[in-house]
Parts: sequence; C-alpha cells; structure tokens
Amino acid sequence: MKNLLKVTARTTLTALAALAALTCGMCAAQAQAPRQPLRIGMSFQELNNPYFVTMKQALEEAAATIGATVVITDARHDVAKQISDVEDMIQKKVDILLMNPTDSAGVQSAVRSAKKAGLIVVAVDANAQGPVDAFVGSRNIDAGRLACDYLARSIGEKGDVAILDGIAVVPILERVKGCREALAKYPGIKVVSTQNGKQERAAALTVTENILQANKDLKGIFSVNDGGSMGALAAIDASGKDVKLTSVDGAPEAIKAMQKPGSRFIATTAQYPRDQVRLAIGIALAKKWGASVPAAVPVDVKLIDAEGAKTFAW
Repeated sequence: MKNLLKVTARTTLTALAALAALTCGMCAAQAQAPRQPLRIGMSFQELNNPYFVTMKQALEEAAATIGATVVITDARHDVAKQISDVEDMIQKKVDILLMNPTDSAGVQSAVRSAKKAGLIVVAVDANAQGPVDAFVGSRNIDAGRLACDYLARSIGEKGDVAILDGIAVVPILERVKGCREALAKYPGIKVVSTQNGKQERAAALTVTENILQANKDLKGIFSVNDGGSMGALAAIDASGKDVKLTSVDGAPEAIKAMQKPGSRFIATTAQYPRDQVRLAIGIALAKKWGASVPAAVPVDVKLIDAEGAKTFAW
C-alpha cells in the first residue's frame, strides 16, 4: 500500500493533507477489509494520447501492488460508447470505477448507474456530473495561466497571439480560460485568432498553417495540449516565422522538442498523470473501507521551460 499511495513533492498541499488522512483511515480499516481481489475499472475518454497512456500504465502498476485486477476501456471521445463501457463494467462487477469523462454532463447517467450498483466512483482529470464520490484533477486554469503569462513575457508583452483550442471538455475550457485571464493583463497583447486544433497533431498542423497565413504579424501561439503543439510547431518551423509556442501537458515528445537549439516551442505547463491516478485509487480504497474522503483533490501544475525540460519527466 505504501508504494500505491506515495505522493511526490510535486503534488498540491491539499492532496498531501488529504492523503495523510486517507492513509490513516485505510490502515485502520484494512484489518476488516475483505480479502478477495478488488476489481478496478477505468473508463478513459481516449487512449490515443501519451498523457492518458502514462496514466493507464500507472494505474496498472498501482493495481498490481495490491493484487487488484483492472478493466480498462477507451471511449474515443464518444459519450454513448463511454456510457456503454461503464454499463459493461457494472456487469463485470468491478468494485471501483475511475471515470475520465469525455463529456462531464453526458456521462451523468453512467455515474448514477454505477452508484446504484454500489460502485465507488472517482472522476479523474476531468470531473463528471452526478453522484461521484470524489474528483482528482489538475489545476487546469492555473495551467493555462502559467503558459500564457510566460508566452506574453517572452514576446515582450505586446503583439498578436493565437489560441489553438481543442475539444470542449472541462479541462480544455479551463486552460483557455486561464490563458485569456493571463493575456488580459497585458494591454499590448491582442488575441487575433482562436481555432480548434482538436488536440491532434495533423489537425493542429493544418489549423496553424491557416492561422499563420491569415495573421502575418503573429508573435505567439498557445496550444491547449502537447499533442496539438507538435502539429503547431511543425507549421511554425515550416513557415520560418519567429512565432513563440507554449502548451500544457509535459509530454515526452514536447519536452524533447523544447531542448532543441533555437526551438520556438518555449514552455509547457506540466501535469502529473501518474500522481492523479494514484491519488484516485487511494481515495477510492479509503471510501470503500469506510473512511471519509474529500470531494475534490486539486493537483498542482508546474511550468517547464527549455532549462527545466533537461530534468523533467512524467
């Protein structure tokens, strides 16, 4: 259990305080807990993303330390499929459901069904509407704010910038909100374009090409995730323009790209997918064993620039 519930100094103080309480509660309850193997289900909004692949790996590693079996599904950003996936997990009699919703409102019926069946439900990365037991997720508004404040200062606090948006899920909406809040503090900066890059390399590349062609004086771009930023970076490099790029996630490919000499990708706000899912499991176990758990555990983020990228990894 110790390895499962380890939290590094990167996580928020709120999470650390909650984790300390949970550990005590679980130790007391563990003696009375049934010994049959736990079944943990996790429904991902997508698995075509290094961020969620890393989270999946951490889930499997953590579950193995307590002898739990894992059922994992990929909704592929399809709400109907995610609801069906959850119903299938209920039929498979999982004890704990970790929900990474593709649509916070759209999965409400699935959450209600899971709770009616007696499952512990913890939302991860993005919250879900309905009677979830807890939510563990990054401070996404902070993520957008940090990335865009860094972008603004890097272009001399003036000039035209663009936002490479994504799918309208809560974490993405919050990143854009944080970005706009940061940019609004600089009177010399103007957001001239906001386009949906769908958080994918190919789509973001095409969208960024169009943004660059339509805005000859563009100085900076904020991408809502590192997958999109890789497409944006390819378009910027091909254009030969000195357009600065910041993003959110901390994905390995983005970290590597920042370290290249002269890279126009200057910073990403790192999140911690491993910590999030470990905390979610710990909270779910505590709830199952009768401990009181916090309704929400926000996990801190950290801005990583080219220098910080030398030593950073998920």
